[in-house]
Amino acid sequence: DGLRVRLRIDGVLHPLSSLPVTQPAALLARLKILGGLDIAERRLPQDGQFSLEIAGKPASFRLATLPIYGGEKAVVRLLQSESAALSLDKLGLPAAQLRLFCAALAQPQGLILVTGPTGSGKTFTLYSGLSALNTPEKNLCSVEDPIEIPLPGINQTQIHAKNGLDFNRVLRALLRQDPDVIMVGEIRDAETAEIAVKAAQTGHLVLSTLHTNSTAETLTRLRQMGIPGYLLGSALKLIVAQRLVRRLCPHCRQPAQAVAHYPAELWPGTLQTWRAPGCDHCFSGYFGRLALFELLPINARLQNAIAAEMPLENLLSLAKQQGLRTLLVSGLEAVSRGDTSLEEMQRVIGLDDG
Repeated sequence: DGLRVRLRIDGVLHPLSSLPVTQPAALLARLKILGGLDIAERRLPQDGQFSLEIAGKPASFRLATLPIYGGEKAVVRLLQSESAALSLDKLGLPAAQLRLFCAALAQPQGLILVTGPTGSGKTFTLYSGLSALNTPEKNLCSVEDPIEIPLPGINQTQIHAKNGLDFNRVLRALLRQDPDVIMVGEIRDAETAEIAVKAAQTGHLVLSTLHTNSTAETLTRLRQMGIPGYLLGSALKLIVAQRLVRRLCPHCRQPAQAVAHYPAELWPGTLQTWRAPGCDHCFSGYFGRLALFELLPINARLQNAIAAEMPLENLLSLAKQQGLRTLLVSGLEAVSRGDTSLEEMQRVIGLDDG
């Protein structure tokens, strides 16, 4: 009995004390009112959004409800609402990877994809890239669900599926708005993927996201969506895969006795690991998060390989020959610097170097 409340902080769920059984229905009803949902509807899932002022600053939230056995479940997600923090320099990209990202953004046309699971920071990266392109000389348009950060100077459209305003309909309309840059919040189906790829081949720079685990897996997903290799190879300019890992507290971290060993092609020699027991600054050993990146720029050799629909294993091998720095290698480097723990890196990335 009661209401279980949990907070996801830095990617990890933390339970709070359960509320008395008399409060759940009233609390859920209040959330539904804030989100503009039907408070009487308990049999179907609903989605909404609301804004509040907290400590004098605006805060936006996304609300999703779901009927479950014995009642209802609700998830409230805090949305990033400050555009001032959007900067490529604040993404945490190493200098070499930042240059690759900036070079792709400087292209007059093509497709840039940011990939990763939910909560990996894709939207922040996408908005940062869009902000870097936001000048009076360029017409920037976006289609989003929802608009998480209002950006002055950018024509942002939020979809309303119930009213027939879906990604595909808005995207087709945007192509008639003389855009230089188009941002698609997420490629969810084959039709959206096809429109985005064709837009990237007709004089538009297109930025979007996909829910895949690596740069190589992104190519597989697009193939599964029915995008021919000859279209994909010529449209793609860059794929960015990313994860967020918890950062070890700088106040209490210390070298650990355990030293990990990996195959020489991944990490030559031994890998020094770190630990943080917790202190008055962090209380847990971790303080904040940092991003890990894997960037795959599509050069001429990779374009030809994708167009020829080369098997994924061969594509990945070719990419590594040309200097692909995988998420696992990025994670191992973060561990060696003491930025995160080996356990945290394995929790988020795993040990598969695919």
